[in-house]
Amino acid sequence: MTLDGFDIAILRALQQDGAMTNATLSERVNLSASQCSRRRAALEAASLIAGYSARLDAAKLGFGFRAIVRVNLRSHGGGSESGFAKFIARCSEVRAAFSVSGDADYIFDVRTPDLGSFAAFIHEQLLPHELVAQVRSEIVLKTLKDEPGVDLSRLPAPQR
Repeated sequence: MTLDGFDIAILRALQQDGAMTNATLSERVNLSASQCSRRRAALEAASLIAGYSARLDAAKLGFGFRAIVRVNLRSHGGGSESGFAKFIARCSEVRAAFSVSGDADYIFDVRTPDLGSFAAFIHEQLLPHELVAQVRSEIVLKTLKDEPGVDLSRLPAPQR
């Protein structure tokens, strides 16, 4: 799908406020409501809009402890990674999980209510897993930046 300036404006506006009504969106991007609705539906159909959600304040909801956890596996291959991925998908404490290059196999963004529940997750769930060889954790002291979405200003200039 080739994006034009209106498509990019729609994506930018929805990235800032996914709960925006179509009427507000059409005003914001300077399109008629019907054109805006058609374009939004096309962006959704093309999977450029993966979904809509609210950003919750984890700390205010009781999940103020955050850590970055690096994991190395004992072995690779033979389907072990897919089994480990399924295990991690079931761990509600893991809010984001990445297979990475470098000195770790995986990096997780973990949220728990406190240090005790984090320790329980590490010692009772993660370390006992048969594939886990090593776990290293960094406790997040302060969040400097945590932006969802992408920088749409880096898209190539729209075709005319």
